Amino acid sequence: MYAQIIDDEQGRTLVSASTLEKDISGAGSPAGNKDAAIQVGQRIAERAAESGIKQVVFDRGTCQYHGRVAALAVAAREGGLEF
Repeated sequence: MYAQIIDDEQGRTLVSASTLEKDISGAGSPAGNKDAAIQVGQRIAERAAESGIKQVVFDRGTCQYHGRVAALAVAAREGGLEF
């Protein structure tokens, strides 16, 4: 699972977070569960704050808003991102 904050006008990624990062997926835990999604949400919010980004548009693509997608969004909101 991954999250990116992209500047659509310039077409470049500003910050990102992913379960592929060793410190996010955690030792021995699956990278595809809700706990990992929460960690991605927290990390993307932290990195956004460090870059001065406060407000974003949440584009979930074709994924339904439940389960891991909802967990990521809730964690990012709790971390300070405004959708």
